[in-house]
Amino acid sequence: MPAHVTRPAIVHPEDLATTSQVLEDIRTHTRDEHGNDHPNYPVWERLIRNTGVEQRHLAYPLDHPALADTSGAVDRNAYAWAATKNLAEKAARRAITEAGLQPEDIGTIITSHTTSWAIPNLDIHLINTLGLRPTVRRYAQTTLACIGGAQSLAKAADFLTARPDSPVLVVAAEDISNACWHQSDTGNIDQIYKALFGDSAGACIVTSEPLTPGLRVDDSWEYLLPDSQDKSYWGEMHRGRFFFRSTRDAVKGPGLVMPHLKEWLKGQAALPADFTLIHAGGPAIFHAVQEGLGLTDEQMHHTFASIRENGNLGGISVLDVLRRTHDTPPADGDRGFALAYGPGFTTTAVTGTWIA
Repeated sequence: MPAHVTRPAIVHPEDLATTSQVLEDIRTHTRDEHGNDHPNYPVWERLIRNTGVEQRHLAYPLDHPALADTSGAVDRNAYAWAATKNLAEKAARRAITEAGLQPEDIGTIITSHTTSWAIPNLDIHLINTLGLRPTVRRYAQTTLACIGGAQSLAKAADFLTARPDSPVLVVAAEDISNACWHQSDTGNIDQIYKALFGDSAGACIVTSEPLTPGLRVDDSWEYLLPDSQDKSYWGEMHRGRFFFRSTRDAVKGPGLVMPHLKEWLKGQAALPADFTLIHAGGPAIFHAVQEGLGLTDEQMHHTFASIRENGNLGGISVLDVLRRTHDTPPADGDRGFALAYGPGFTTTAVTGTWIA
């Protein structure tokens, strides 16, 4: 059953931090007692500039207690949950309105958020605050991180196969900075993550018949790189705080997945692609995708713009790239695909056709 996706609604927090401001914050909080810069600061500055991120929206400003070292896991989770709920609700309301629907029209809700722990989950909160029907079907995803958007589109298509008359509301929201910002930490990867991630929410409607021009999901593919769960990306609790961790093996993941991915994409007649929706995870990741799939800079320009202007938005990233694609849409009938990698090392890809 084909699944038609409306133009995603993307909501960013009001606070905006440039890369220069992030670097100054790092410099301030890692100086020694004599006011001298940390000896690794020049290395950090080079690594951070190389991410290509010029600015990112943050749920809380750099001087907020939510990002201070004195804020432990309990407080940080409360801050993150508050921001996630707020951003998700705004994005969902906008997506429903722009699709010309009412809350009671929604038959299924799929949510994705990783950076806050809550019971009940985000799906329950949105059903109540948006006024969805009490009989709406729910699918809550909480540890997908960067593949959240792509995976949600894939699952929405699966739900529509079973219930084609039941519109699906997809919502992804993350307060990633709250999870990754530890002022006094001096590891290289800690500094990169401070500069790389941004906070946001994204939402769209997926239906069996098109409500607007846009992407039609034709098929999806998932792949777990064997024995990679503790060698790529993961989260852990340490010193009373949550940390996002990764190793050098993480950037090797796309290359190891690539032969399997290319075989599937070719079988889907999605290579060569007319358009791409590539998760803006970071230069090492999406350049590996570009090289492995033979994509041009023009085919990737929405991904480059997304990370430059917003940083890595986690599960919202693919939705942001899709929104940008609507601004310069492909031709009717053009074929393309969405692709994201996440902790595990996991891959989700979605092939689709542009319906004008």
